[in-house]
Amino acid sequence: MNDIRRDLAPAITLGQADHAKLNALAMAGLERMPDLADRLLEELERAKVIADEKLPEGVVRMGSSITYVTNADKEQTVTLVYPADADIEAGRISVMTPIGTALIGLKAGQSITWRDRADKRHKLTVISVLAPQPA
Repeated sequence: MNDIRRDLAPAITLGQADHAKLNALAMAGLERMPDLADRLLEELERAKVIADEKLPEGVVRMGSSITYVTNADKEQTVTLVYPADADIEAGRISVMTPIGTALIGLKAGQSITWRDRADKRHKLTVISVLAPQPA
């Protein structure tokens, strides 16, 4: 496992609808989960926010299926969901988790570092992003 010596925070892009909903979610979570809510707010603040219809294909948004590889060379595919829909066994991870927050707004080829709940630094690289499937 390679040691990660610096934080990576690539440019991220979000659609207006996701940005607004995630901002409300983070604000609501400040009391119960201040660390995670703060982290999500930091990501939302640095995101470039554009009209939903202008959001390019392949950008991680809520409901996207993302395949990424970790710094331990483990490949994983997950779907990014709101906390109420999270189910680790089914590969649905909440945006209110450290890795979920790290994934939002990324596109294929980008790498980001994130810290787990024990404050250990991890890195992931997005391989592919599939748009959310209509319900």
